[in-house]
Amino acid sequence: MVVIEYIRSGGPVMVPILLASVVAVATILERLWALRRERVLPSSFRGEIFELIRQNRWGDALAVCRKRDVAAARLLEIALLHRGEPRERIKERMEEIGRRESAELERNVPMLGTIGSVSTLLGLLGTVGGMILTFQVVGASEEARAQDMAVGISQALVCTFGGLSVAILAVVANRSLLTRVDALTLDLEEFSIEVLDQLEGSAPEPREAARA
Repeated sequence: MVVIEYIRSGGPVMVPILLASVVAVATILERLWALRRERVLPSSFRGEIFELIRQNRWGDALAVCRKRDVAAARLLEIALLHRGEPRERIKERMEEIGRRESAELERNVPMLGTIGSVSTLLGLLGTVGGMILTFQVVGASEEARAQDMAVGISQALVCTFGGLSVAILAVVANRSLLTRVDALTLDLEEFSIEVLDQLEGSAPEPREAARA
């Protein structure tokens, strides 16, 4: 009840601010789950796949990649499918997949920055609305003026607090998640280099075997 009264005291502008907070929290939770290292470059996958490559078990390595729904598996799969081609050509194909994976990692994160900016403006809008309401009662009777001015000031302060709270949450989460995306992208780049080195040092075998 206290929360509901608090939202009501902020006036109609609190509705979009509340919606923005729900979207922000949902986005943050979804991205925190998606950006776990085990969903991008699992350590178990890394060890298993390099062991198969060292043993020249290309078919098994490809099968493992196709079973794992992680970014590292998709990168390695494209490398295995084009094994035998020049290193630079394989690298280009992996970079293309890497760009897609990086974009997927960053999905919805920029929206948090937008929510942060919009929430600040919504808070300012509610503040202005509250101040307008306050000044509109200047000519009223003293008793009515005191009550209405209190309502207007309350609306202004509540909207400011609500808007800034959502904005701070969204902006901090945006920067933190982007930092995590950058770190995971760097890990994938290092993984790609390791894959290229492993393929280059492995015994050659017809590409048809890799497609098996």
